[in-house]
Amino acid sequence: MKTETVTVDLDNRSYDIMIGPQLIARAGALIAKRLPHVRAGIVTDSNIGALHLPELEASLKAAGIASTSIIVEAGEQSKNFPTLETVVDHLLAARLERNDIVIAFGGGVVGDLAGFAAGIVRRGMGFVQIPTSLLAQVDSSVGGKTGINTAQGKNLLGVFCQPQLVLADTDILKTLPEREFRAGYAEMVKYGLINQPDFFHWLEKNRTAVFAGGKERIQAIATACRSKAAVVERDERENGERALLNLGHTFGHALETATGYNAARLVHGEGVAIGMVLAYQFSAWLKLCSAQAAGQVEAHLRAAGLPTQLEDIAGSLPDADTLMNSIAQDKKVSNGALTFILTRGIGKAFIARDVPAAQVRAFLMEKLRSPH
Repeated sequence: MKTETVTVDLDNRSYDIMIGPQLIARAGALIAKRLPHVRAGIVTDSNIGALHLPELEASLKAAGIASTSIIVEAGEQSKNFPTLETVVDHLLAARLERNDIVIAFGGGVVGDLAGFAAGIVRRGMGFVQIPTSLLAQVDSSVGGKTGINTAQGKNLLGVFCQPQLVLADTDILKTLPEREFRAGYAEMVKYGLINQPDFFHWLEKNRTAVFAGGKERIQAIATACRSKAAVVERDERENGERALLNLGHTFGHALETATGYNAARLVHGEGVAIGMVLAYQFSAWLKLCSAQAAGQVEAHLRAAGLPTQLEDIAGSLPDADTLMNSIAQDKKVSNGALTFILTRGIGKAFIARDVPAAQVRAFLMEKLRSPH
């Protein structure tokens, strides 16, 4: 199968996203070609490390790239200060220099954590993303956002640190648990719902083929990456249009905080799936879009095996006021006013500033009382 290449055009900081099979085996050669004479600090998690780290280390060694590996515990709980400190200490102890690279070899958690470390060690090291989950391949590995969580909320600390290369090996997705693949699919659907209705309708027809693998999967990942690249090129630091990529995330992040980032209850992509349904339902509640559009989004995500309702989350949820506290702490708040990504229909998302908190609270109270 052919490798697709998507370029993120940021002038002298532009980089390629390569999408296709067997890229881990070729990683050393691909990195050495673009970034000669570097050494590498590989950051990975306990799951990916056990399955795939030897192949990556061998690939780097064959290309003459010396590396050291740092393995963190798998899961959202690793996006915290203590783990960041551990990663930074290992990079410094290995005497890696500013012109060397940090390789994020894992899903979104590893990418966010390793990218944050790369952005702050020696005031900025080189950075390469090798995303191993569908979610990371279509979303978090592209665009340079990094960060960790705090008790106050998700991703509230971080830096912008653009990678110099992204290698999205589609073969590695074969070892991804089905639940994690579905979670990543939610982020893929997001691009269609923001401003590409044709892509959403293509996914409605080709979802089964995307899940099965093959050329449709590569095509879907490349389309998602092109969508994100285009937005990042126009608004790298989220001063305007890039906020559209947060469709579903304000509700989703509040639900992740409410569940204590407990992956047994909710993983990020599942939070986004419920959040996108809530965003469409809230838009319909505000008479901005039709209930039919909201129903179409829910039906597609549910057909993909994703949770779409608050009642789909195991265990009890806090009340509307507690969820509102999380929403008010979210990064999409400006001068105390709530900013939401709302929609006028499939592929017609827009940034709504100054959304009255009372309306959000009333909507949430209604959903908590009667999920349907």
